[in-house]
Amino acid sequence: MPAETLTQLAAEVTACCRCPRLVAWREQAAAQPPARFATERYWARPLAGIGDANARILILGLAPAAHGGNRTGRLFTGDRSGDFLFASLHRAGFANQPESVGVGDGLSLTGVYVAAVVRCAPPDNKPTPQERTNCLPFLVHEIDLLADLRVVVALGSFAWDGALRALADRGEHPHARPTFGHLAEAQVGPYRLIGSYHPSQQNTFTGRLTPEMLDAVWVRARTEAGFDSDRI
Repeated sequence: MPAETLTQLAAEVTACCRCPRLVAWREQAAAQPPARFATERYWARPLAGIGDANARILILGLAPAAHGGNRTGRLFTGDRSGDFLFASLHRAGFANQPESVGVGDGLSLTGVYVAAVVRCAPPDNKPTPQERTNCLPFLVHEIDLLADLRVVVALGSFAWDGALRALADRGEHPHARPTFGHLAEAQVGPYRLIGSYHPSQQNTFTGRLTPEMLDAVWVRARTEAGFDSDRI
């Protein structure tokens, strides 16, 4: 029977073992951590989405980081990508604090929900097509349960493609196949899809994605979600 709440769905996600390669990799990362995390106990399981059950905006990433979310048990937490993302969400008024270091650190999200196309850390951040397919029903079900959802922000081309696939599984299609880009947009059924470069170190250290560029994404998302310009 399908989960009826996000909490029930989270329990299904964290118990998943569908992809042997990903199970092995997430556990290997936990067993062989870098020195700076040698004393920490890793989560080493799949990660469910986090955020506001009444969210109008879904923020979609690729997958957990091996020594970020796979360690902390929360997406985009404990790594440089998450530092960049949550600082921007805080400036936009969607997060109550500018950083997230671990579960129980007081982070609260309002108006947004954060998820990933693939829920386990993949080797080299490259899931296989079959691994993506195995995970996609979780995303489809999250969208089903986010009754107030209006906007999907895809962080990177993999998330953009995953969002289109998940929405297609729900019978929702754009008029023409949209091309990913920063601040690219497409209407997909009742949802507005907005693209953003991923806040990876490669993008943020080189200036391909600046704080101002990411902040501009939330301005567009806020407008399309129907929020007032100065508050959620």
